[in-house]
Amino acid sequence: MSLLKKILLALLIIFIAIQFIQPARNEGGRVLPTDITRKYNLPENVRTIFKNACYDCHSSNTHYPWYSNIQPMGWLLTNDIKDGKAKLNFSEFGSYSRRKQRSKLREIEMSMRDGTMTLSSYKLMHKPARITADERTIVMDWARKTKDSLKAKN
Repeated sequence: MSLLKKILLALLIIFIAIQFIQPARNEGGRVLPTDITRKYNLPENVRTIFKNACYDCHSSNTHYPWYSNIQPMGWLLTNDIKDGKAKLNFSEFGSYSRRKQRSKLREIEMSMRDGTMTLSSYKLMHKPARITADERTIVMDWARKTKDSLKAKN
C-alpha cells in the first residue's frame, strides 16, 4: 500500500471516529419568561428579523442545520453559539439589569449600523439571515426607542 493510500485511510478512519463525538445541543424547546419577546413588545417585523437572523446564536433555542451533525462543523457551530450567547442571550434578556439591557440594546443598534451582525459565515448558509438595509434600519430604530424608554424609567 502506498504512503498516500495509508494517509488517506488514516484520515478516513479519523473522520469516521470523530463523528461519534457530538457536542451538546442548544435546544431549550420553549420560550423562557425572561425572553426579550416576553419582556418587550416587539413589532412583528423586528421579531421576525430576530428569529431569522439572531436567535440561532443568541438564544437558548437553536434550530440546527443538517451539517451540524457532521464533525468538525458541529464543533465550530457549537463554539459560535457559545460565543454568541456569552455576548447576548435573548432568552435571558429580561434577567439582565436595566443598565445591561440598555448596553445590549446599544450594541444591537451599533452592530446593525456597522453591519457586523449577522456573521458572514452564517449568512452564507442561511439566506433568511441576510438582513437588508431596511431591516437594519427597523432594528436600529426599535433598539434606540427601547433603550431610550429604559433610560426614561430611571
